[in-house]
Amino acid sequence: MARITAPSPLRLVIFDMDGTLVDSAGVIVAAMQAAFAETGRPAPAPSAVHGVIGLHLPEAMARLCAAIGCDVPEGAAAAALTGAYRHHFLRLDSDPEQGSMLFPGIPAVLERLEADGLLLAVATGKGRRGMERVLDGHGLLQRFVATRTPDESPGKPHPGMVLDLLALTGADAADTVVVGDSLFDMDMARNAGVAALGVSWGTAPPALLRDAGAIAVAGTPEEIPPLVDRILADRSLGPAVSGA
Repeated sequence: MARITAPSPLRLVIFDMDGTLVDSAGVIVAAMQAAFAETGRPAPAPSAVHGVIGLHLPEAMARLCAAIGCDVPEGAAAAALTGAYRHHFLRLDSDPEQGSMLFPGIPAVLERLEADGLLLAVATGKGRRGMERVLDGHGLLQRFVATRTPDESPGKPHPGMVLDLLALTGADAADTVVVGDSLFDMDMARNAGVAALGVSWGTAPPALLRDAGAIAVAGTPEEIPPLVDRILADRSLGPAVSGA
């Protein structure tokens, strides 16, 4: 009798974009400060902007307004502030000398993960149009089998984007890893019941990423594939496993 071999489980890696794949913090800070100034508000400090990168834009702006003591915008005022931000972000990001760039080694990392048979997806706080423009501009959009933004799913740290990506790809939570640089990414993964891998080159330091639930923290992009393999092979690995 012929042996029936069970199909291998689908393995999924869900990447954050800003701060994980793309070095966009400088553009985000400059655009946010310009938008606040244009609409008559005090410009938030860079550290404050760093602290909200990864959130859906209206939520990020509400937190910044609360932090600097200005009224949280609603209705037309909120639309004006978000519109000003998008205008300045596009202006700055379109400048070859100021625009966001891929972190070194990211294309090779994605190629290796694909070669190892893993599915790749993106869950980002950026809107769909902005996400597609950035990834397509770097030649990466077609590498991802599925993407989710707050335009379709609840924003981070809600688990909605991860749960939607699991449904779209058919992967199980036990065979999925979220890769991100922010505490919001770690919270989203934990809320969705999937493993989280932090990266050290974004907004949050490794110690805080581990405290927020990262099983491991990659010190360079090249460390992502082996750490993903180890996490998926042995979910009992603890925070001591770290590339940083």
